[in-house]
Amino acid sequence: MTIKSHVCIAGAYEHPRRLIPDRSVPQIHAEVALGAMADAGLSLSDVDAYFCDSTAGFGPVSMVEYLGLHPRYIDSTETGGSSYLVHVSHAAAAIEAGRCEIALVTMAGLARSRGEAPIARPTGSPESSFETLWGMLPVTAYALAAQRHMFEFGTTSAQLAEIKVAASLHAQHNPLALLPKPVTVEEVLESPLISSPLHRLDCCVITDGGGAVVVVSPEVARDLERRTVNILGRAEAVKHTNNGRIDLTYTGAATTGPLAFAEAGLRPADIDYVSIYDSFTITVLETLEDLGFCEKGEGGRFVLDGALVAPDGRLPFNTDGGGLCNNHPSNRGGMTKIIEAVRQLRGESHLAVQVPDCEIALAHGTGGSIGTRMGSATLILGREDT
Repeated sequence: MTIKSHVCIAGAYEHPRRLIPDRSVPQIHAEVALGAMADAGLSLSDVDAYFCDSTAGFGPVSMVEYLGLHPRYIDSTETGGSSYLVHVSHAAAAIEAGRCEIALVTMAGLARSRGEAPIARPTGSPESSFETLWGMLPVTAYALAAQRHMFEFGTTSAQLAEIKVAASLHAQHNPLALLPKPVTVEEVLESPLISSPLHRLDCCVITDGGGAVVVVSPEVARDLERRTVNILGRAEAVKHTNNGRIDLTYTGAATTGPLAFAEAGLRPADIDYVSIYDSFTITVLETLEDLGFCEKGEGGRFVLDGALVAPDGRLPFNTDGGGLCNNHPSNRGGMTKIIEAVRQLRGESHLAVQVPDCEIALAHGTGGSIGTRMGSATLILGREDT
């Protein structure tokens, strides 16, 4: 079996709440797990592989007991916000190898309830004493990347603001979005500077919540009543500072994009919808360039004139409002990127933002920081009949 045999995503579920002070992190993992399994038409007793991050105790060791699972395959790969795309990729590989048939991937967190601002690096990391102590926080690192992109290519703050505007136009149709009000370019530029050139409205929201997806073999998918989504291509990579010789104008998507497209046998022009990690507006702009949707340095012009606005823009993106407006649970946005791509391919996004005849979608995750080091992951997904 290869990825061309269409290992599938059969279930997807996003927690409906953005502030959950009355739940623990394991409880949220359990709620999204049950939601995704029900969406797939399966039960927890069917699960033979489990994937999660390090947000709940001892990862899978803690969570399989809590959920009552008895998997024959587990994975707790940690690449920050991109972890869940990597988990889906690894689940597909395990299914291909015959190690499992029904894989559950969950994520959960309580960043908003607990007041957990994004941290630069985990304590004890080899770079922490060289960076965190001196003010290299996530927003400052992303601001460095934005400033460099502006210097090299003439990108403007108004162009970055177009990305936030598109996200907000989509969020108004999402009753669960944390920030459902549309904004203008002028409002983005008038919001306070957080770290020049990034304004407050260039930054993602901080939310509680989580999500889950169910990845299954083609044989299992054939017996399900629920419409599934095919995994056509995937790739993962780490881009780092190269001991200080870092180019801030590109991301790890420059590696994962071409690899995923090659595996899928597709090109950027074939993509109908994109879920792009949007921790900050600059993240989206650089990622679009690196995935090949426009030339390097052209991202600022590419996003103009409603290019990212669904349903009729040149490349509709983040139709749930994304991390900029809707949901960025536990400061990790990769899971929600998968979920909205699945909705689009199933034709289940809100009617106002549903991309007509959506056949091919791309989801991309970024973990860490584009200003220092990052784990990048790309998934290319297809409608069931592709």
